[in-house]
Amino acid sequence: MAAMTKTLRILAAFALAAGLVSPAFADEAAIRKNIAERLPDFPKIDEVTRTAIPSVYEIRIGNDILYTDEQGNYLIEGQMIETKSRRNLTEERIGKLTAIDFKTLPLKDAMVWKQGNGERKLVVFADPNCGFCKKFEHDLQTMNNVTVYTFLYPILGGDSPEKSKAIWCAKDNTKAWREWMIKGTPVTGSPSCDTSVLQRNVALGRKYRINGTPGLVFEDGRKLAGAMGNEELEKQLAIARAKNPG
Repeated sequence: MAAMTKTLRILAAFALAAGLVSPAFADEAAIRKNIAERLPDFPKIDEVTRTAIPSVYEIRIGNDILYTDEQGNYLIEGQMIETKSRRNLTEERIGKLTAIDFKTLPLKDAMVWKQGNGERKLVVFADPNCGFCKKFEHDLQTMNNVTVYTFLYPILGGDSPEKSKAIWCAKDNTKAWREWMIKGTPVTGSPSCDTSVLQRNVALGRKYRINGTPGLVFEDGRKLAGAMGNEELEKQLAIARAKNPG
């Protein structure tokens, strides 16, 4: 955050010194033109929008966010924080861009278990070697009325892919997963099976920027990174259910 603030100050100082700041609205054409001419290898800009900071504008490239002045003379890479509310505006924006339509998730590629009536739904991207995932899996056992879909997501290296294959190919892969994550019981004697699901899961996670485990996806499309306590999880499940009561 300090680096971001310093960068903004430098941008403002240079802009004022050069006489570049204008009371007029941002000229999107000028931003696109100047960046394209000066940086020929710069990716195609999908969208240019104003931000809450005067003379600073958002540049969207796919799901990536950068910032610039109203003439495209400077580029800023970093997080924009609103100090009053402590909101990370960059993170919120990317969250909206990468929001997931829960109904379109390939749940056939996930292991599933249910507690109670299972009316609340949660997707978890997890690696078998993830310590936080193990704690979270243990805590999940005390949750009521929830259906959990676990996508095996072997991204931590080591023998994560081998363990994931053994778990997926087990006769009862959900049981094998829970035995390993909760009790530490190794999975042995799994038959061979089609494990292309693991490549699909990794591609799916990368698409939606699931950069760590556990990665949580709620019914309303929100993504949250990392394990959380049951009280916070109950809160998040309630928020998601209120938005998706059907």
